[in-house]
Amino acid sequence: MDNSMALARFIGPYIIVIGVGLLLNLKYYQSVMEGFFKSPALVYVTGLITFVAGLAVVLLHNVWVMDWRLIITLLGWNALIKGIILVVFPSISAKMTERLVRSRKLITISWAIMLAIGIFLTSKGY
Repeated sequence: MDNSMALARFIGPYIIVIGVGLLLNLKYYQSVMEGFFKSPALVYVTGLITFVAGLAVVLLHNVWVMDWRLIITLLGWNALIKGIILVVFPSISAKMTERLVRSRKLITISWAIMLAIGIFLTSKGY
């Protein structure tokens, strides 16, 4: 199995579980996001994990072709950049998250899109 298929099988279900959980429990996850930046240690550890996950995807799958595999590459780069921001510029990430948390509509739309991406990647992987 090539890297694209393996990563689609891993990332797709991961996004689906998070998306369904978030969309079914939006109020709860809004409070989680509001409390996230109150713990600098949590922000730092999450940033390191996100950075490592993104770096792994980028190193294993830096495929810039105009097909479904580009989604995996973009998700990897997104995680890598998000991890860097969380570790190096946590206040910037806090401000972006604060804006997101204030809008239930924005959270719902963005995670509905992510859920669709998760379903799409899972269908490609399996």
